[in-house]
Amino acid sequence: MTFLRRVLFLDAATCIAAGLLMLLGAAVLSNLLGLPEMLLRYAGLSLLPFAGFLLYLGAQAEPPRAGVWLVIALNALWVLDSLLLLMVGGLTPTMLGYAFVLVQAAAVAVIAELEFMGLSRSRKVLA
Repeated sequence: MTFLRRVLFLDAATCIAAGLLMLLGAAVLSNLLGLPEMLLRYAGLSLLPFAGFLLYLGAQAEPPRAGVWLVIALNALWVLDSLLLLMVGGLTPTMLGYAFVLVQAAAVAVIAELEFMGLSRSRKVLA
């Protein structure tokens, strides 16, 4: 369970950092990235309660499988939404904006994969 719990805490830490960056720095980021300030603000705000949920799960001796599956699904949805935002969002991000969205989507995808691996490992340990 240690690997899974560590990944959940890593996910929480990245959500807190990215959430605060987008929430508090939305005006500056908007100019740099070419993304709407309110989009950045709301995206950042949405990450903070999610981080709380991740901290709750990670604090459990055995994180509930259903909760971890929910996290994996929400992370996958974040990645999909990030890509759709660039393809059909009607936005005109700067090159830095494209990079910002793609890099954070890739990071979330990697974390979701690590959570899936941790869930698989925990199942083998319990069996």
